Amino acid sequence: MKPSLSLKNLLAVAQIVPATCAEGPGQRFALWLQGCPLRCPGCCNPEMIPFSGGVSQSVDALLEQILEARRLHRIEGITLLGGEPFAHADGAAELASQVRLAGLSVMIFSGYTLAELRGQADPAVATLLSQTDILVDSPYQREFPEARRRWIGSANQQIHFLSDRYRADDACWQRPNTLEIRLQNGELTVNGFPAADAVGLWKRVRPATTAPIAARAPGAEEPS
Repeated sequence: MKPSLSLKNLLAVAQIVPATCAEGPGQRFALWLQGCPLRCPGCCNPEMIPFSGGVSQSVDALLEQILEARRLHRIEGITLLGGEPFAHADGAAELASQVRLAGLSVMIFSGYTLAELRGQADPAVATLLSQTDILVDSPYQREFPEARRRWIGSANQQIHFLSDRYRADDACWQRPNTLEIRLQNGELTVNGFPAADAVGLWKRVRPATTAPIAARAPGAEEPS
């Protein structure tokens, strides 16, 4: 009998997009985790708030998928979203460490502020922060939509460059946002932020299919 895996080796996965330009600099492997304790008003992924659900995957299995995405799509890193990645710090820290050992970067969207994360007693949170290149922090506030910075949902959110791999003055942060729509295995998935002239596009797409919509980006409200 195989030994059971610890929390350090498992992650509750809500959604994966193996290669996307809509969740951070360059081509990235985007991983949404299932479960968040914060419950921000206007959450873009309310189905990812409960800690029940998702698919349990080992760090090794996820790393294998990430390395395959690098081979097929030349990704430069991963982006962790949710849900709340720091609510899964044990497994996420292990995954981030392995990803960086492979030469890839790590970006995280969190509803916690950096100060709150640094104040937590959980050593896994500190380890995950130490393995993070870019942190976008603070809860999404739907009344303050961000109109200038790419990939950022609301104006209160801050971008923290925790390594020297990326720079704040890189022009990529001022480029137009990207909205990606995919139809795979009968499911319509949408991720990223629409440009101003594309808002509502996916609402026009939705009536053409009976497939569910999943994996909205942080900062994009649940469609009405």
